[in-house]
Amino acid sequence: MAGRVVRISSLVVWSLVVMRSMVTWSGIAFVTAPNTLRKVLSTRLTSKAASSKSSPEPDSVTGRVVILGAGLQGAALAYYLTLRGVKPVIVEREKVAAAASGKGGGFLARDWGDSITRKLHLVSFKLHEELAETLGIESYRRIPVLSVAPGKRSSRTRDICPWLDGDIADSQVMDADGGAQVAPYELCTKLMEAAVSRGAELRIGSAEGVETEPYGDIEHVTGVMVDGAVVPADKVCICLGPWAALAQDWFNMPVPMTGVKSTSIVFKSSEPVEPFALFCGEDPRFGTHLEVYPRNSGEVYLCGIGGSENVDGSRLRRGELLPSQVQADPSRVAAATASFSEMSRRLGGKPDVVQACMRPCPPDALPIMGKVGHVRGAYISAGHNCWGILWAPVSGLAMSELIMDGEASCVDLRHFSPGRFAGMGIDPGGGRGRKKGSVPVGEQW
Repeated sequence: MAGRVVRISSLVVWSLVVMRSMVTWSGIAFVTAPNTLRKVLSTRLTSKAASSKSSPEPDSVTGRVVILGAGLQGAALAYYLTLRGVKPVIVEREKVAAAASGKGGGFLARDWGDSITRKLHLVSFKLHEELAETLGIESYRRIPVLSVAPGKRSSRTRDICPWLDGDIADSQVMDADGGAQVAPYELCTKLMEAAVSRGAELRIGSAEGVETEPYGDIEHVTGVMVDGAVVPADKVCICLGPWAALAQDWFNMPVPMTGVKSTSIVFKSSEPVEPFALFCGEDPRFGTHLEVYPRNSGEVYLCGIGGSENVDGSRLRRGELLPSQVQADPSRVAAATASFSEMSRRLGGKPDVVQACMRPCPPDALPIMGKVGHVRGAYISAGHNCWGILWAPVSGLAMSELIMDGEASCVDLRHFSPGRFAGMGIDPGGGRGRKKGSVPVGEQW
């Protein structure tokens, strides 16, 4: 069978069922709602012979590239594509860095990867340093990392960080020279600005589906539906963070994704704060596992404050909890404030910023990066969990190589294939938090 095919989310399909009338035109089914809003419904009405009328670009030809999502994964991909002369269209529903890419902590660790992710850590850590110089990222700096045990101070308490002037049981160096940090909002916006300056186009709109046509035994991308209109495309990359779960409906394949909704807070100091990143043990008094990142701007960012909520992929596909709808948990704000104020009299008190975001987490805690095997020209780069900021540069570079050259050369993407979940039972159990190698560090989910 041939003809134009549009994959749209199950929410839209359900909505279409209750609409009043349907008409067809040129092999495409349109549904007319009472308010004359039109959506495109998946259908194939012409013969297979008609498929020869439309041919996709071969792998050696990049063609028109559309990126869905203007977070760090989309911005990094756009940046590295423009370095190769491609001018992609980036479609974003709200604004650049609207979700976790604008609200994350920005901790970078060079040597914390395991046997599968080690090269992601090493290559991307170096790329961050290069981007800081090339793009003028002012928030980037190297930073030592401490392990801190909450509790009452004693004669055996080791004092390393000068602003831990309250009660801590102990502190010790965890990583002396393999840590760094960056403010993710600055990084994301400067990557996007650089891409746009080289010819990329940022388009604000809601992606509603991917349009395809038959190509032999598979399909190929011909466009993306954005606000009811088709944006022509030969290749599309889904960089939607937790909302990449929508690709499950668009491509008829399992894309298991959990949105881990967490609260974070920021204190602001009028004086410089000595650079020490903290990973704190569990504080049973407050139910926290604090991660503390002082920035060179005087901000002190806290996450790992407990109470994270797992948002199932089915809810994300129904359009629930868009970035602007993810709100902080007041009880966790109070808990984190109390825990940190016990440890730092100098910096604690009332937080200046209270916020929340969702991290995208597949069931195996590994990113989903690669080609969609049965849809030519379709790619996914999402699900980077708690390492999305660190891994953004290497992911953008690797996906740009895959899109342009047919394979990635900077890292091996085989472990991250979008097709790895086919036929698998999904176990959303815990243990998917940050790790130093194989050792859990901080809050787990």
